[in-house]
Amino acid sequence: MEKVFEIYIKTTPERLWEAITDPDMRAKYTFGVRVENDWQVGSEYNAGTPDGRILMNGENLEVDAPRRLVQSFNALWSDDVKAEGTSRVTWEIEPVGDSCKLLVIHDQLRDGAHGEIWGGWPQILSGLKTLVETGETLTTPGSLIYANA
Repeated sequence: MEKVFEIYIKTTPERLWEAITDPDMRAKYTFGVRVENDWQVGSEYNAGTPDGRILMNGENLEVDAPRRLVQSFNALWSDDVKAEGTSRVTWEIEPVGDSCKLLVIHDQLRDGAHGEIWGGWPQILSGLKTLVETGETLTTPGSLIYANA
């Protein structure tokens, strides 16, 4: 199964790449979860809460700053999502005038995969767009659920 999300953000590829790879910025739109990584091909990453609980991890499969990032993805926040195994997330940044098209492809999911694995993408991408364009964070329910964990 494959889930594809497309969004346009008024920014540069470099600024968008920074928002995707900087742990402090990323935590502002990924439910308060920080992604720790050196952004090199073959490196492992961990994403967790402020209290140290690891919620997901994986490996950098492709890193082509500021255009493309491909990572394996293991959800760890519950037994149900752990049972889904490894999937893949691809971030593709394409300049379009004074903006960027961001395509996020979450694939290598089993048919009927648990909705928690891919269901948060619309809120994450909305938070990313809001942060990059306005400097503010979303305050929708759950948008920073792990920020104070």
